[in-house]
Amino acid sequence: MSDLPRTVRINEEGPREGFQFERGPIPTARKIELIEALSVTGLKQIQVVSFVPPQNVPGMADADDVVAGLTRRPGVDYTALWLNEKGLQRALGHDVLRIVGSIGLCCSAAFLARNQKRTMHENLQAQRAMLARCRELGVPVTRGSLMAAFGCNFEGNIAPARVVEQVGQLLELAEGAGERLEFVSLADTMAWATPRSIQQVVGAVRERFPALRLSLHLHDTRGMGIANAFAGLQMGVDRYDAAVAGLGGCPFAAHRGAAGNVCTEDLVLMCEEMGIDTGIDLERLIEAAVVAESVVGHPLPGAVKTGGSLRALRTRVRPGA
Repeated sequence: MSDLPRTVRINEEGPREGFQFERGPIPTARKIELIEALSVTGLKQIQVVSFVPPQNVPGMADADDVVAGLTRRPGVDYTALWLNEKGLQRALGHDVLRIVGSIGLCCSAAFLARNQKRTMHENLQAQRAMLARCRELGVPVTRGSLMAAFGCNFEGNIAPARVVEQVGQLLELAEGAGERLEFVSLADTMAWATPRSIQQVVGAVRERFPALRLSLHLHDTRGMGIANAFAGLQMGVDRYDAAVAGLGGCPFAAHRGAAGNVCTEDLVLMCEEMGIDTGIDLERLIEAAVVAESVVGHPLPGAVKTGGSLRALRTRVRPGA
């Protein structure tokens, strides 16, 4: 346990993940209601929308209206996802957003073709173009990401060596554009990861790039999300994407049961009980999870919103009772 981090940074992606995945329609005002509830929990970063074509992702058709309706809270970074220059330009039109560029590769050619309609070579070229455009616009590029880093529904297992190779490509792309990535996110896009593969992949990347900071983006389709996060903590990973109440899923995964990110409040509870600081008020986060369930209108998989926090329970239980 000597590699456990003392603090963990959690990037909340529930609004973006959930609103792009739910069949809806979800009223814009209710989307804003959930984001506002998350804004008072102590979360330092909330990804609120993705700027993508509405014909591809109907749940994001009102993305501009959602962002325009937000009230900026001190200490909270509101971020958005985009995949091309048009999306970036839309994001730049909103002062409330923190605009930080990212580049992304994919460990599965088949998934990349399905998700973004690109070949691996075309995606490399697209990332170079995005880096150049961000530089022209003065947008710093600080994050790299790898989709399908642990396995793919269309290609099967992904070898750790391929992940290491792609991480190297991300770093080379950034360096060639005069940028320095603060971290690289390894995404379990289709929920193939297990604690063992987390250890293998993170270990392989760490062996090749020991100074590189890593983040994990974990989906919970097969119930491995929190176990995989625990394995990541054991490996010293201190950044995680998460989704309140377990919102969301991947609309391009071709899996009827594709689930969202590891649940934020479940992850916070685990960290809290392990003595790892997240800076998040778990009780307020549970309240936001209840709002999330109300917004989508059906049960969500997060466990702590139903079971409650152990800290709150301890205050009600008499010693020896």
